[in-house]
Amino acid sequence: MQGANLFLMLFSAILVISCGEETKTNKQIVVKNTMDANRAFETVSVDIASLDLDNTNGGIVLRDAATQAEVVSQEIDSDGDGKMDAILFQPEIGPSTEKIYEVTVTDQKKEKDSVPACYSRFVPERTDDYAWENNRVAFRTYGPTAQKMKEDGIPEGTLSSGIDAWLKRVDYPIIDKWYKKELETDGSYHEDTGEGLDNFHVGMSRGVGGIAKKVDTTYHISKNFVSWKTLTNGPVRTSFVLTYADWDAAGKVLSEEKKISLDYGSNLSKFEITLKGTDTISAGLTLHEKDGEIGVNQQNGWISYWEPHEDSELGTAIVVPGNRMVGHEHYRTDRKDESNLYAHLGTNDGKAVYYAGFGWKKSGQFVNKAEWEAYIDRFAERLKNPLEVTVR
Repeated sequence: MQGANLFLMLFSAILVISCGEETKTNKQIVVKNTMDANRAFETVSVDIASLDLDNTNGGIVLRDAATQAEVVSQEIDSDGDGKMDAILFQPEIGPSTEKIYEVTVTDQKKEKDSVPACYSRFVPERTDDYAWENNRVAFRTYGPTAQKMKEDGIPEGTLSSGIDAWLKRVDYPIIDKWYKKELETDGSYHEDTGEGLDNFHVGMSRGVGGIAKKVDTTYHISKNFVSWKTLTNGPVRTSFVLTYADWDAAGKVLSEEKKISLDYGSNLSKFEITLKGTDTISAGLTLHEKDGEIGVNQQNGWISYWEPHEDSELGTAIVVPGNRMVGHEHYRTDRKDESNLYAHLGTNDGKAVYYAGFGWKKSGQFVNKAEWEAYIDRFAERLKNPLEVTVR
């Protein structure tokens, strides 16, 4: 009898365990589009802790629940503590509908591209640039060595906290290739041999999204960044942090740190600026020869500049989310490189957030000013109506 009871107890325990295994299901991520428009190339971020996974040693895999197709994703360390705490992906979702994504864990490590689609790095071989790109656009800005060279009268130096635009017209990475071309061959990234070129002049202008502080009628600016930190590179996003020495704005001392990120499929980088010493700041677009056309949409929080650019045309823009654009100024002067179109931003808890980028006609992405501004307007509308994400 005792043997029979022991058998029944063991059988019951096994049954409970097996039923538990059968009924346990992985979490699902539900993404809802509340707009009457198709959505794509918009990044969704989900906390890994909310997925309640047993382990993530091999990596998290997301699949479209309807098709079982794997979705490109990227795990990131969002708080810099050395642990991956969020997963990024870009759903494609129709108007006023939702999609479900299944979450699984694999024992196999994901293969990584040697140079991912969204890529940034410090460039010591070209003085001390910091450059970043995705499949549509590329940018760079300048470090302390370039500043010192300029201040010491060395011709190769650069004194600028403006943002340079690299006009690429291919969807693969070009940063490493162009620097090698410039520094190790007889070629130059100032010449277009089919991939695009660097022919965008910055100087002391704000370029594409550099900041300035207006006091009375004068705009004051910082110098080159003094330190950098790469946060992530991958198929969905690259991000990094630049810090600047304290700078003077008519007797006011300002401190500035930029966290910049660029997502796949976007023409605009996201700037998250941490500031001390001011509750307002301005982000600018250079006017170059002052022969372009400006566009402003205060309601949607954007400014745009479309200009002739050598043998093509170029659009630049700044988009300010959350109704934080408090004004703008078409600032023109005879002083070299100081004419800019500015968006004025109010800070929130010492932070200012905006997006800045460009579209080059020769890349084939935008034909004219109307197409460029339509893109910017859609971008702003989607920031106002983000995809709704739940985990269940």
